[in-house]
Amino acid sequence: MADKKIAFVTEITPRSKDFSRWYLDVVKRAELADYSPVKGCMIIRPYGYAIWELMQQALDRRFKATGHVNAYFPLFIPESLLRKEAAHVEGFAPQVAWVTRGGDEELEERLVIRPTSEAIIGMMYAKWIQSWRDLPILINQWANVVRWEKVTRPFLRTTEFLWQEGHTAHETEQEAEEEALRMLGVYKDFAEQELAMPVIEGRKSESEKFAGAVHTYSIEALMGDARALQAGTSHHLGQNFAKVFDITFQARDKSVQHVWQTSWGMSTRLVGGVIMMHGDDSGLILPPRIAPYQVVIVPILRGNWQETILPYAESVRDELNAAGVRVTLDARDSYTPGWKFAEWELKGVPVRLEVGPKDIEKSQVLSVRRDNRNKVAFARKEVVSGVQTLLSEIQQDLFDRACQFREEYTVRTTSYEEFKKMMEGRPGFVISPWCGETICEAAIKAETQATIRNLPMSGLEVSATCVRCEAPAREQAYFAKSY
Repeated sequence: MADKKIAFVTEITPRSKDFSRWYLDVVKRAELADYSPVKGCMIIRPYGYAIWELMQQALDRRFKATGHVNAYFPLFIPESLLRKEAAHVEGFAPQVAWVTRGGDEELEERLVIRPTSEAIIGMMYAKWIQSWRDLPILINQWANVVRWEKVTRPFLRTTEFLWQEGHTAHETEQEAEEEALRMLGVYKDFAEQELAMPVIEGRKSESEKFAGAVHTYSIEALMGDARALQAGTSHHLGQNFAKVFDITFQARDKSVQHVWQTSWGMSTRLVGGVIMMHGDDSGLILPPRIAPYQVVIVPILRGNWQETILPYAESVRDELNAAGVRVTLDARDSYTPGWKFAEWELKGVPVRLEVGPKDIEKSQVLSVRRDNRNKVAFARKEVVSGVQTLLSEIQQDLFDRACQFREEYTVRTTSYEEFKKMMEGRPGFVISPWCGETICEAAIKAETQATIRNLPMSGLEVSATCVRCEAPAREQAYFAKSY
């Protein structure tokens, strides 16, 4: 058993050798997830789910603070309902999973296992909304969805995944646009404050936008291998779904009008994003705000440690608990302290506290940071304040380090030859002028594997000509290879 556990802790492929293999090793060995008997699905293990729960709680607080409420809609959607919105069906058709039988009977109408819920929610909003007094409707649901993916990877892209999807209905186009941008801002704040994940916010190109949307906005993050990850999207749906599902209301002037809608979502792929942004060759490095355990206490097993060291460690644990710090005490006597250090490093616990005979003599506790392994001894009476300060510093330092990495891997070019050479290595974000034409965007993707991640809303200066076709440029685009 001990040999098996040691192998579990130490066998991780170095990031520099094979980033993809490293990622899978960390997911498996840190006990975040495991493979399901169903191809493309994953089993989220308790430690991985605890990370998702903390993300969920932090997002849910933000949703409620902006006036949103939670509801739940069915997993199954009638085929006729989905097909009402042609662009929506066309966009999701390759990924849809169908139910054709119920028990021993063939269904009269096939059912879709939801890839997203615009159709079923649109039908219900048509029933619920009668007057401008019923607006706005600000609903979110926490749910699972199914998209039949051909190439999967735990957390990043799976056939079934967990997410939240917000669906709102508004009286005016301006209100819907403000909502879409407000929720993009909520996502950006969440990613940067909770996940220590700097993001670029912007608008998706026409070819990359959500099926059925007028505009799609996204936040994009740069992972540790300099590939981009779409971390969240917010869609201004206009009146497209409202017209299809006849979602109308009597306006203030007594006319009958269609509502304006938005939808927005974030998913468990952000667990994968945290792994790839912050992790190292020893495993996970978790930002304190989403770490299931912010602190692990490891007693050094010497002499009659159960009568001397253990009570001391328990008193430290109890004080941290009382102060709201998520802490665990690893008092297992079947493993050495060194083995425990490696295991908790693998799991990314931000702070390790070591307690041995010398620490008791000096009335102190030795702290070790996971992100940089710096060691600091805290006087016993200052442990709580010292740990709280340390956790704040780690959260900020992880964000600053990620910002610095993004800065180092963000370049600009107006030369297509230079652009192509950049895309051969680890380019990160390449900012280049673009003509705005879909055919040119598709050619760039075919020739370099780079996609437009988004079109920034920060008003970057546009050069005279497109990086590829030399037609007049309409946008500055963030290009990258992506997940």
